[in-house]
Amino acid sequence: MKVYQLILPTAIAALSIVSCSEKSRTELETYIVEPTDISEVVTATGTMESVTQVDVGTQVTGIIDKLYADYNDQVEKGQLLAEIEKTLLQSELKSADANMASAKATYEYTKRNYERDKALHDEQLISDYEFQTSQRDYDVARLSYEKSQADRVRAAKNLNYAEIYSPIDGIIISREVEVGQTVVSSMNVANLFVIADLDNMQVVGDVDEADIGKVKVGQHVTFTVDAYSEDVFEGTVTQVRLNPTTTSNVVTYEVIVAAPNPDHKLIPGLTANLTIYTLELKDVLAVPLKAFRFQPRDNSADENLPEPVALKEPAQTTLWVERDGKLIETAVTTGVSNSIYQQVTDGIKKGDRIAIQYHIVEAKQSNKQAEENPFMPKPPGSNKKK
Repeated sequence: MKVYQLILPTAIAALSIVSCSEKSRTELETYIVEPTDISEVVTATGTMESVTQVDVGTQVTGIIDKLYADYNDQVEKGQLLAEIEKTLLQSELKSADANMASAKATYEYTKRNYERDKALHDEQLISDYEFQTSQRDYDVARLSYEKSQADRVRAAKNLNYAEIYSPIDGIIISREVEVGQTVVSSMNVANLFVIADLDNMQVVGDVDEADIGKVKVGQHVTFTVDAYSEDVFEGTVTQVRLNPTTTSNVVTYEVIVAAPNPDHKLIPGLTANLTIYTLELKDVLAVPLKAFRFQPRDNSADENLPEPVALKEPAQTTLWVERDGKLIETAVTTGVSNSIYQQVTDGIKKGDRIAIQYHIVEAKQSNKQAEENPFMPKPPGSNKKK
């Protein structure tokens, strides 16, 4: 044991001497200016909706006789979708035709009598009472004929309503009736189909009140949906609605994002994860924000550091640019910024080296004896004699 107590201080002393043989040094970290993209985003969630979605109904009462379309069918504007049984509607039209013909005959008869009596009254050959009676009969017949014409138009229109046509180009996303089912037209139109235009979709996003001030119409949007997790879809902000929604004391505002959907992957009801680009610049000169907080130090203690050269006249915004072995304080003009970069519109150029910060480089131990710790276990077989 005494032998090991004598060796231990010797090993520590040797390690200390070697470790102190080299000193750590201070280096200047710089950023090389290159064209870059600057962006700032707001995230939100929303629900997919069709821009145009129509509930197709009926304005007449009857029994569904035929159906020509079903779920997921692609339909065109004017395409026949269903028919209501027409027997009663056709009989109403025939009755309207008969009433109109009768009213027309009465109207023509009273008209002739009125014209004859008017001529006789002008010659004072009949009394005022007889003429006024003839005039009244003519007016009543005329109004009755006009009413019968309107009744006939309504009956013909109701017969046309028995055939249900698609009002838009789209896809049927819902069918509410079956053949043989009675639909009743009342104050509310009885819905038969729901047709959506899937070529043009929109996302109704809920944006937090803290971010809504940054969101503007026309901003670029990307979003994903769980149904196609590897796809990124594009969109544009088309509307920022000012009506707030409060849920559990959280205030949000609806933002409408238009999204073209040529391949019909996006369907109503999907949840979308939105990324709204409130700031988006391409290929601009920018530097990290911390470059504007950089302050050079005196290099008298370290000859490896570049010598700082300050501006003769102070400027509002400056950067320290490394040129020809010196740090030159340079006045710059700034533009927009995000949380990482600041755009610089004047004062620097591509390839400039901008001072960011100083950092200390630890000394490397070059002696093998210093790298070995005598108290660390040796690998198996290392103590074997050769």
